[in-house]
Amino acid sequence: MINVLLVDDEPLALDILETYVDQLDDLSLVATCKNALEAKEALKMHEVDIMFVDIQMPEMTGIELVKTLPNPPLVVFTTAFPNFAVEGFELNAVDYLLKPVSFERFKTAVNKCKEKLTTDSNKPSIHDSSHQGHHDYIFVKADKKLVKVNYQDIIYIEGLKDYVIIRTEAGRIITLQTMKSLEEKMPQDIFLRIHRSYIVNIGKINAVNGNMVEVTERNETKQISVGKNYRDQLLSVIEQNRL
Repeated sequence: MINVLLVDDEPLALDILETYVDQLDDLSLVATCKNALEAKEALKMHEVDIMFVDIQMPEMTGIELVKTLPNPPLVVFTTAFPNFAVEGFELNAVDYLLKPVSFERFKTAVNKCKEKLTTDSNKPSIHDSSHQGHHDYIFVKADKKLVKVNYQDIIYIEGLKDYVIIRTEAGRIITLQTMKSLEEKMPQDIFLRIHRSYIVNIGKINAVNGNMVEVTERNETKQISVGKNYRDQLLSVIEQNRL
């Protein structure tokens, strides 16, 4: 069964989506929520595979909600306003449904999610220590060879056009790679994107000071900017480990 969460401040929209979920035997509705705060609580209480979330909601929009989630489920945005589509897909949303949502269009979105769930489940998991494909390192191409880099040695990663600079305890490694492609390969419980140009090892953060995080690089304090689009997600991670 695929667990589904519905989030929308319009009761009629929720009723329609709930009816659609009921018509598909392999979907299980775990909760319906009227706003982002209810959705956050539901995500703490339930295992959710797909979240259908309205963009235009009071207090916190659907886009803002997704940005605050360290490990969001698959996201399908729903809205009556097509101009939000680009920003929605920048958050790696699986699909984007315009209201009123037809049942056929709903099924198309569900099928896209199923394909992604199937693909992800067949990949070796870098988070699951019991999995045979588990590793605590990655190989990157640098200086005409494949270089092994241990996750625990990485302090932060800096993007530079079509290259990335991996800053480690021993020095730096430059490889031809985009930030987006590298981010998708890195374990999200260890690394966090905090800026268009920076991914940081969460365990290497010494302090958060306003819009800067502090790390130690070669015995010196390095300050890294936090982009405004990534600040909420950073604070959410910090809050989870705050006394």
